[in-house]
Amino acid sequence: MEKREFTAEYKTKIVVEVLEGEKMANEIAVREQLNPKVLSNWKQEFLKNAHRAFTMTKEEKQAAKELKMAWEREQELMAKVGVLTMENDWLKKKSKEVLGYEPAGRAGFKS
Repeated sequence: MEKREFTAEYKTKIVVEVLEGEKMANEIAVREQLNPKVLSNWKQEFLKNAHRAFTMTKEEKQAAKELKMAWEREQELMAKVGVLTMENDWLKKKSKEVLGYEPAGRAGFKS
């Protein structure tokens, strides 16, 4: 069985859900297909390092801010790529319908 990797965001989301107490940790572990011991370890680590949320250095805050901005920009660009791809596909389809053939692509570009 392959070892699964989890992001810090995922671990945080799950641990916060455990701490909220609306569901038992074992229920969450079963739902997420996690070993309850793994969940317990995440919770202990989270609580041990909780103070860091209030003690970030200026550089860490700036780095976190820049990382967030870069991630948001990446998401915007990925959305734009998706829109442009859909538009391009639609234009190819319509040009084939109107012209009766698919126009040759630009030199050096593959469809």
